[in-house]
Amino acid sequence: MRGEIREKVQLMDEEGIRRAVTRIAHEIVERNKGIESVALVGIRRRGLPLARRLADEILQIEGKKPPTGVLDITLYRDDLTTRTDQPVVHKTEVPFNVEDRVIVLVDDVIYTGRTIRAALDALMDLGRPRAIQLAVLIDRGHRELPIRADYVGKNVPTSRQEVIGVELSEIDGVDRVVIGEIT
Repeated sequence: MRGEIREKVQLMDEEGIRRAVTRIAHEIVERNKGIESVALVGIRRRGLPLARRLADEILQIEGKKPPTGVLDITLYRDDLTTRTDQPVVHKTEVPFNVEDRVIVLVDDVIYTGRTIRAALDALMDLGRPRAIQLAVLIDRGHRELPIRADYVGKNVPTSRQEVIGVELSEIDGVDRVVIGEIT
């Protein structure tokens, strides 16, 4: 059973998150030599607002907004039976064809890599993209699968006893990233 989470330190505030999103947006445009074939897909929950923020930043850079969708990975998780008795499944909304596109998967934190593996499975069920890239706000290490983010807002070495909490105004009413520990 999980204990209480005690906040240790704030890693990023609203301005820090904004700067990280702006930098990642520039890196996406640069690496892909524009955005003609690029689309963003946020992993539900906090990946979606981050994907929308990236799309808005890319609009400022390129004068064009890449298509954006949301992926629900609930039924693709390899720990589904250990998480809850009744999984809550939300809608996947990818309102564009993924075929021959560069899809940038967007999530808030990468940890073991299992969420991203589930997202890759869910995305491949929609078609065959030309390439899949990964953008995350926080990379905390401790990979269990050979998965690496292409774009990282901040690398944060953590212990397994620590937790990273990402709060976004669209969901939580505030923008910040904290590191805490389970007590």
